[in-house]
Amino acid sequence: MAEYFPILVFFVIGLVLCFIILGLAFVFGPSKPDAEKRSAYECGFDPFDDARGRFDIRFYLVAILFIIFDLEIAFLFPWALTLKQLNMFGFCTMMVFLTILTVGFVYEWQKGALDWE
Repeated sequence: MAEYFPILVFFVIGLVLCFIILGLAFVFGPSKPDAEKRSAYECGFDPFDDARGRFDIRFYLVAILFIIFDLEIAFLFPWALTLKQLNMFGFCTMMVFLTILTVGFVYEWQKGALDWE
């Protein structure tokens, strides 16, 4: 249990520092609210319109492509850390993975999925 005491101290200091900074920002920060600042804002769309309004499909396509490529790139970090233990097999496997990723990216680029008109 003694090994975890420094971690507990770290969290307590972080929590106290967080509340101090938030309190100082609340006390000394400029606050001039008006009707425009207090109004709801939702991604550039009128928030008082119909909630079942249609979005452009390109919005979803770009979002899904970002998530897919972002998650695939996350596989590079553990690979980079264990590359010495993986030897040539691990290197070749990742090169195949990156080739497939690059082909998919070029295909999406050629199809115009990343173009926003």
